Amino acid sequence: MHSKSRTSRIAVLAASGIAAAALVAGCGSSGGGSTSSGSTSTSTSTAPATPSSPASPGSPSAPAGAVTLQTATDPKLGTIVTDGAGFTLYRFDKDTAMPPMSNCNGNCASTWPPAPANGAATVKGIDSKLVGTVTRADGSKQLTLNGWPAYRYAPDTKPGDTKGQGVGGIWFALTPTGGKAGAPSGGTTPSTPSSPSSPKAPSSPGSGYGGY
Repeated sequence: MHSKSRTSRIAVLAASGIAAAALVAGCGSSGGGSTSSGSTSTSTSTAPATPSSPASPGSPSAPAGAVTLQTATDPKLGTIVTDGAGFTLYRFDKDTAMPPMSNCNGNCASTWPPAPANGAATVKGIDSKLVGTVTRADGSKQLTLNGWPAYRYAPDTKPGDTKGQGVGGIWFALTPTGGKAGAPSGGTTPSTPSSPSSPKAPSSPGSGYGGY
């Protein structure tokens, strides 16, 4: 009798243990699935890239070969025109201003280098409306001032030199209006005043009426 009841109790306990084990296994499986699901749904979001602002345009650079024309005061010649480095610029009497034309080529241009006009000219103390260009025989561009082609003089070795003034009686430093330095009003070279003519002797009475 006691043996039978003990066997039944063992069976009940065994069944309870199996049920408890199954319950624990089920809970573990459920928890694991939940954890797995959570990790799967997690994603890393990337913030949208901020569009880069357009590059600001740089400041315009000066044109290559740009030339500066400016004025300087010479103790003998007065106000003259120089290039940006301070070297005197000259004009040539055998050139023409209307229309502008340079007649200094070959060896002449070696001694009297043309003022180049490769870019826009900057002026200081000069009316910009007087500045222009002329196409030389070799196709290059030369600066003009009031129509007159402008030149340097090779023997001028330092700024302020005016060794080309009056060379051959046909080369003169330029004035701000395109005239010849050292000449009245920047025009022609000064001429030697002629001696006053001797006064005429008064005519004899009656000579105006047929006289002799």
